[in-house]
Amino acid sequence: MGVIQPVDSTREALPAALGQTVRKKGFLLTKLDDLLNWARTGSLWPMTFGLACCGIEMMQVYMARYDMDRFGMMPRPSPRQSDVMIVAGTLTNKMAPALRRLYDQMPEPRWVISMGSCANGGGYYHYSYSVVRGCDRIVPVDIFIPGCPPTAEALLYGLFQLHRKIRQGDRVIHRP
Repeated sequence: MGVIQPVDSTREALPAALGQTVRKKGFLLTKLDDLLNWARTGSLWPMTFGLACCGIEMMQVYMARYDMDRFGMMPRPSPRQSDVMIVAGTLTNKMAPALRRLYDQMPEPRWVISMGSCANGGGYYHYSYSVVRGCDRIVPVDIFIPGCPPTAEALLYGLFQLHRKIRQGDRVIHRP
């Protein structure tokens, strides 16, 4: 026998109101942009770009404890099938052209998440001649996740912030 959990009245109020509206009028009205943005938040396919130790934390968010698949986020190895790029780790000058090439191959709309101190600003290695001082110098970044290494919870929170940004329609399409 399971324990019966109390029902949150606000959680069920909106579906009940929508159900009454549909029964009364027979249809719902919404803006096409709102509908598309809602659909995009439920089917983000990130392309993982794990360059260093932050890549381990990025892998952890797909494991059973956090399970990003339940949010409709399936990691894709191909840039042509993904709409979010997660840059995790130290970006070097040698790797920067490959990062830009993969970003250019992604279809619009596309978003970039910079994960970790090294991807955000070079981290401990920012004085090195071979390290890019932030991946935002190569590609436009939408969400910055701080930390060295950032936790899986921080990446999860960053992805939720990206969901909020997409739902609000705060997206400027960057042209190279």
